[in-house]
Amino acid sequence: MTTTSTAEQIIEINSDSESILRSVFGYQTFRVGQKEVIDAVLAGRDCVVIMPTGGGKSLCYQVPALVCSGLTLVISPLISLMKDQVDQLKANGVAAECIHSSMVRDDLMDVYQRVNSGRLKLLYVSPERVLMDNFMDHLTNLQLSMIAVDEAHCISQWGHDFRPEYAALGQLKQRFDHVPVMALTATADEATRVDIRQRLHLSDPHVYMGSFDRPNIRYTLIEKHKPVSQVIRFVSTQKGHCGIIYCGSRKKVEMLTEKLCNNHIRAAGYHAGMDADERAWVQDAFQKDDIQIVVATVAFGMGINKPNVRFVVHFDIPRNIESYYQETGRAGRDGLPAEAMMLYDPADIGWLRRLLDEKEEGPQKQVESHKLNAMSAFAEAQTCRRQVLLNYFGEYRKEPCGNCDICLDPPKRFDATEQAQKALSCVYRVNQNFGIGYVVEVLRGMQNIRIRENGHDKLSTYGIGKDYSHDYWVSIFRQLIHKGLLQQNITRNSTLQLTEEARPLLRGEIELELAVPRLDTAARTAKSDKLSGKHYDKKLFAKLRKLRKSIADDENIPPYVVFNDATLIDMAEILPTSYGEMLAVNGVGQRKLDKYADSFLDLIQEHLTYHG
Repeated sequence: MTTTSTAEQIIEINSDSESILRSVFGYQTFRVGQKEVIDAVLAGRDCVVIMPTGGGKSLCYQVPALVCSGLTLVISPLISLMKDQVDQLKANGVAAECIHSSMVRDDLMDVYQRVNSGRLKLLYVSPERVLMDNFMDHLTNLQLSMIAVDEAHCISQWGHDFRPEYAALGQLKQRFDHVPVMALTATADEATRVDIRQRLHLSDPHVYMGSFDRPNIRYTLIEKHKPVSQVIRFVSTQKGHCGIIYCGSRKKVEMLTEKLCNNHIRAAGYHAGMDADERAWVQDAFQKDDIQIVVATVAFGMGINKPNVRFVVHFDIPRNIESYYQETGRAGRDGLPAEAMMLYDPADIGWLRRLLDEKEEGPQKQVESHKLNAMSAFAEAQTCRRQVLLNYFGEYRKEPCGNCDICLDPPKRFDATEQAQKALSCVYRVNQNFGIGYVVEVLRGMQNIRIRENGHDKLSTYGIGKDYSHDYWVSIFRQLIHKGLLQQNITRNSTLQLTEEARPLLRGEIELELAVPRLDTAARTAKSDKLSGKHYDKKLFAKLRKLRKSIADDENIPPYVVFNDATLIDMAEILPTSYGEMLAVNGVGQRKLDKYADSFLDLIQEHLTYHG
């Protein structure tokens, strides 16, 4: 066995994979799926590897890199991720390095020297670096044993984190057609998996798709009410365990970190606006358990292989299920019980939709919209949350998990066979060419131009669901999707399509139970009834009227067009302090929320500060 000048070791060529696993990495046996992927790439086959966070993806290319002669090139999107992998490999005596933009010239030249002399087994680089002409030319003079593309979902336009530079990596296979390419990711739906194979020009790849299930994680969603207090209460139940709290903005990260510290909780913030030294300190302190909690934006987590994270909290809803899955997957990597708790306010979805609306029209906006809709459906699901997650990735489970809030506190059930048959029949009658909103309009017999132009007002299913509200049918459709009876085709504008599982139900061979849709009418009615007593803050009501008048004058419209008196009374009684609470006020819809909520919320908050 040869050693380098840095005391790293080049592992003996052609050692078998099992002995390398034991001697280099210290594991006695491979995890499920690892050995078959390694055998496939050693046989010269391209591979697509889908394994969950913490599932052992890295060993799928690190072990064969040490079995084969030559250099394994690993393409990775983040410097922190590269450094973490290289540090772990070096700790195991493996000759590995990374090339990145932060390196000084002397260090860079040293790495190139070792590459040229064959003294490296693994080299980690960014996609931008690989695609440079001079780097590509350099590769042609090397003995490449394999190319591994990590976080491969970035290649796909259907992926949740599409990056144009990743999409160009297909050049590698065209230029090095004799070198096996392995694409790896933790999160990829069927459309993304197909796209990865096509864009990388993989030749008859071996595809391994591990289970997405993390049974040790308990998924819980609670209605966002007083989020800071809710988080502090939750953290107090964790008995000093380490956790990550994800927030949707830097401002919220800083606010929540301050609140936690004021409550004697060892917390630190992390976001892209901090300087590199600050971020490095937080990351290091968290790894060392010097701090209990990191409050972060999505900038934190990738490359953090901390096994004892006991909980992940989402202060705000993520933009897509893939991000949610990856972020919650940072809890319980040691296989012990862990918590994934999300605070949900429907207004947060509205906020994300507004941000999306500002983006340029095109395929990417369509993808992001589809994924946001799926995330919204997950949050509002009344079926087992684990089933919803797994079904999204094409892993259908018939039995509920018993370890999520829906399973532990189940909603009421009812025989939904008739409603499901109506819904599925309507999807079939419109030729499986339309999305949820349109199919619901046909079911409810809506009279609009689009339905008439398509001739769908003549269908046998037109109007057969008129006895139920729009929200009711949306809930039914979402449950049918979660149950695997329908799927939304992301490549065709999220159109609804029947699955094979729908056939026996349509034929009347089986019955189906669903959850009674949890609509907000009861809650709103209760609030309306309570208002009849007119127990509201008269001083605040006067201030609200003054603000309304000012806005109306500026816009040259009557004050009641802004909000009527009943709405202002409702505000003065409910005292909303968030978008979600404001939406619960009678007379506040999404458009008025967007246009006026900030001004009224600021006034209410100011009033509560001085008179609360």
